[in-house]
Amino acid sequence: MLITCILKDDVVYLPTVAKTEAGFYMDREPVALVPVTNTDALRQALEDAARRGNPIVPTPKRNAFPPPVLPKYAGEKSWSKFMQGASEWTIAEHNGTYRIVPYRKDPTGGPSWVEDRDHKIDLPPGTRADEAFERMITILQGAARK
Repeated sequence: MLITCILKDDVVYLPTVAKTEAGFYMDREPVALVPVTNTDALRQALEDAARRGNPIVPTPKRNAFPPPVLPKYAGEKSWSKFMQGASEWTIAEHNGTYRIVPYRKDPTGGPSWVEDRDHKIDLPPGTRADEAFERMITILQGAARK
């Protein structure tokens, strides 16, 4: 399971994260938009994203790659505009173990975002999904206060 959470202007965007047949991930609809201050709605959106899982989809052709889905939800025309002032995290479960990873702008100056492995959080084995989601909510709400 892989869930993406993007915080922008006190709203958390939670897209459905699909896995392509080639093995990479893409954000798709449906997308949940939740005020970061609404703890119950955030919890529900994380649970819903986990239930949707990561559907397998055909790998798009390079010349027919779909545009990013999130910018339109914020009224932006491009991914780079959408990501200005945004923060991104993923929460992943693998073999019953959860990891929360923040992302940062590519330090080489590229347009992409990369994992900030120095600040990843490996939750202890045996951590339940609801506990992992509470930790993610705490992180999102703390980031919004900064």
